[in-house]
Amino acid sequence: MKAQEIQEVRLTDKWITLDEFMAVVRYGAVINADDTFMDDVRKGRALIDRFLSENKAVYGVTTGFGENVRFTISPDDAVELQKRIVRSHSVAVGDPLPEEQVRAIMLQMILNARCGRTGLREETLRVLMDFLNKDIYPFVPGEGSVGYLSVEGHIVMALIGEGYVFSDDGEQVPAAEALEDAGVHPVELACKEGLSLLNGTISVTALAAIALFDAKVNMKNVEICGALAYEALRGTVYALDDRIMKAKNHPEAVSAAKALRGMLKGSGIAEHNKDRKVQDAYVLRAMPQLIGASMRLVKEAEEVIIEEMNGTSDNPELFIDEGEVRMCGNFDGSYVGSHADMLGMSAAITGNLIHSSINRTVDRNLNDGLPAFLVADPGLNNGFMIPQYTAAGLEHEIRQLAQPSTNDSITTCASQEDPVSFGYDAAKNAIAAQEKLAQMTAISYLTSLQAIDLLKVMGDPADGGKPVQEQSPVLAAVYDHVRESIPYVHEDRYIYPDIELMTDFVEEGAIVDLVEGKGVEL
Repeated sequence: MKAQEIQEVRLTDKWITLDEFMAVVRYGAVINADDTFMDDVRKGRALIDRFLSENKAVYGVTTGFGENVRFTISPDDAVELQKRIVRSHSVAVGDPLPEEQVRAIMLQMILNARCGRTGLREETLRVLMDFLNKDIYPFVPGEGSVGYLSVEGHIVMALIGEGYVFSDDGEQVPAAEALEDAGVHPVELACKEGLSLLNGTISVTALAAIALFDAKVNMKNVEICGALAYEALRGTVYALDDRIMKAKNHPEAVSAAKALRGMLKGSGIAEHNKDRKVQDAYVLRAMPQLIGASMRLVKEAEEVIIEEMNGTSDNPELFIDEGEVRMCGNFDGSYVGSHADMLGMSAAITGNLIHSSINRTVDRNLNDGLPAFLVADPGLNNGFMIPQYTAAGLEHEIRQLAQPSTNDSITTCASQEDPVSFGYDAAKNAIAAQEKLAQMTAISYLTSLQAIDLLKVMGDPADGGKPVQEQSPVLAAVYDHVRESIPYVHEDRYIYPDIELMTDFVEEGAIVDLVEGKGVEL
């Protein structure tokens, strides 16, 4: 079931899916937990309480944090220790994170308690669920994280009634007031809870999951744009031959070519032009290979991000069957951060393909006879000249965002924490890169559809102005869907609203649903 269709997500002893995650985070599905999830949570909590009563040496329970591990904390101060870690660590700065991203982090806090390995209490998890189910949106500055701690700290401040949240009208208000109005009691943190809510790859994984979800939608839209570009530029479909793809030996290229052939099936334009040229430019000829390479990066990132989402990243971690605790490095964000970096790389590779397609379509020297910048009376009209500039600017920004973060490190905590992953920056950059790729894809849709309109109006200039053949049934349906809301550009007009609306179509998956509904597997 797609994320938009899921009304409730119940946590059990089974893994949560990406669609279930996004159903809660983006689409407001209700989150609950079965006893199969909470039983282990209760057992893990009982183990922490036992260690505290025994005054067992456990990091963050009976010791200080980071380099302060050398200090022993009295059991009488164990609860106070948790409050102080939250207050002292809530030092992220800058503009607040969007609500969707904060919701993702809160959900990942809950998921991180899986198998009882963090020692969080059921009561604390229930309050986090209340925050999600009652749309309580904590104020969380989004800058200054090396991979964990400070961003999460602001959420936990709100959880204990000491931070800030946003009211329904977007005002920043004290959390204590908002929780009282919502009928939610602030959490009184027990020992280890403050540490467990701040620690690990919680924010990195949460934000990477958003980027992953958007990347998967973007890649499907890119395939559709590719098929439209084949018609707009009258490419030869021989380059999509299944035998060619299998010779390359990468399943993603095979899949991409199959999807392109499926969308172009029945295209009079494609059939009429398949023998017109010996070969097309790189952007068409190697389209399945380029899309396939990007898809492979997304696929590999998905495997790691979903594994991390359903694992536990904390220090220390509990093993309830053995009654043991181990200090460890599971908080490290290298796995998920490096694969968030890969999502940025995927966006850059795909964006390069998209921009090349746009540029070739608007350039009168490259588009097989269509008017300059795809508009009548070029000179008086600028047409799609500047949308191509916008696409170029977006691609440049994506390339900057795609520079890997997790190959860097800056020592922290008196060198007790060195190296650090910087996976948080990787995940944030991946979200931003996918947002920009969606905007580029929207411009590509509009550019190809404008070219197809011109072919319908003026005939095919590469064929002596003969009437253009029909589009494929699938792509004709895409054309009709878009043209219901965004008309052909006869002369210069305010195009920004068109790009924004088309970006909504891309991000919501509206065109993807239409094409898949026609039987094409994207």
